[in-house]
Amino acid sequence: MSHRLRSSTNVLSLLVREGETVSVAESLTAGLIGAALTAPSGASAAFVGGVISYATELKHRLLEVPAGLLEREGAVHPEVAAAMADGVRRLTGSTYGLAATGVAGPEPQDGKPVGTVHLAVSGSDGRVWHRDLHLAGTREEIREWTVNEAVDLLQGVLEASVREHSG
Repeated sequence: MSHRLRSSTNVLSLLVREGETVSVAESLTAGLIGAALTAPSGASAAFVGGVISYATELKHRLLEVPAGLLEREGAVHPEVAAAMADGVRRLTGSTYGLAATGVAGPEPQDGKPVGTVHLAVSGSDGRVWHRDLHLAGTREEIREWTVNEAVDLLQGVLEASVREHSG
């Protein structure tokens, strides 16, 4: 079993055990995170859905990322990832929202170099967890690594939540 499938299976089993759900908001990965989370059988018990907001305008229109933030910082910024995660969580009614925005290449975007990636998880309690990445490699490698890091971030948040509630 691949690392990605094993991690996705762990994430889904944690969500199901806790009676929680997740949705995704993806930009540079264009659905790859959702595909990873739905690869294990039984994913429908915890995966609600997602939004592929590749265009900056969709980040604002569908996910309610503030227009001023997008104008000031561009689409590749930690606060944008947090707003995307919160937006998709609210839009879908899931317990957690997981978001990824960044530059896979081949060209820089919004003044940010290729390999700049921002991940965020939004919880229903209003907490947000971030992971900022500076990756190297081809466009495909950057997207693949982003998926792995996103699933890993979500798994870490879920494991910490289980420890908090059992502690």
